[in-house]
Amino acid sequence: MERLALSLTALRLPPAALALLAVMATGCSAVPQQRSLAERLGYKATDRLLIINGDDFGMCHSANTATIDSLTNGLMTSATVMTPCPWFLEVVRFAKANPKADIGVHLTHTSEWQVYRWGPVAPVASVPGLVDPQGYLWHGVEEVYAHAKADEALTEARAQLKKALDAGIDVTHLDSHMGGMQYNGEFHRRYLQLAVESNLPVRMGSPETYEKAGFPSIRKETQALGLVFADRLVHEENPKPGEARKAFWKRILTDLKPGVTELYIHASVLSEESKATTNTSRERAEDYEIFTHDAEMKDLVKRLGIIRIGYRELRDLQRRERAAAGK
Repeated sequence: MERLALSLTALRLPPAALALLAVMATGCSAVPQQRSLAERLGYKATDRLLIINGDDFGMCHSANTATIDSLTNGLMTSATVMTPCPWFLEVVRFAKANPKADIGVHLTHTSEWQVYRWGPVAPVASVPGLVDPQGYLWHGVEEVYAHAKADEALTEARAQLKKALDAGIDVTHLDSHMGGMQYNGEFHRRYLQLAVESNLPVRMGSPETYEKAGFPSIRKETQALGLVFADRLVHEENPKPGEARKAFWKRILTDLKPGVTELYIHASVLSEESKATTNTSRERAEDYEIFTHDAEMKDLVKRLGIIRIGYRELRDLQRRERAAAGK
């Protein structure tokens, strides 16, 4: 196993978390992994379980309108909120009215659009490398890696999670906007550090993604920490040339393997706001309609016997297993 680049003592974690990291360093798992994730969740190993996550919750009103509708009336089972964005409070209002809603934190270290921008949640003085000359988060992930330290990313991630928790959101999981904490080994380990501190499950990429990124052992390291994550993530798959989005998603659903798969969409209504904000407004609106109002898609999920679950089930499993292990 690839050796950890971080000193265990430098992480400043509680003793239980340090013990988990020590286990990770030896390559031994903190949680027995003989049973599949599906079985540990109480399902059969042959069941096809699917998390449909709505990314970019809170980014703007158009995204909130679509995400709330999809969580309430569609196929979406969870969503992740961008706490630095101006429309965060609308998500808080929804979460308070719907305390069982499955809402995680979309850890946000970039502000990618041209005219609609946001800055950090943490004080700028504590995360100077994350801020561009205009005072916003950098446009792209590579700019973050070029200017910021991994510890600054962790400071900001902690502030974003705290903002969600302090607002009363019962946070179910963590993931990373644009993969900002996942395409660099040092940043990724800070991402896992926050997951250990908060005892929350995380979105993880595929083995192939991490092989290309240069840290192929990270999934095993994550298992050794006692963190729970889906078996597969639909991330690098794209429509074939000429393939309509609905046909693409039907193909993805039809080809689901046994176990737990996560796919994510960026739901948004098509509006003047969304068109002025993003260059993918039509794709976002189309995915929203497919996963919320399309009766054929709902029937396909039912006919294929796909079991939709949320991250709350993964969080509850993780906390039970770690508690049983004395963590």
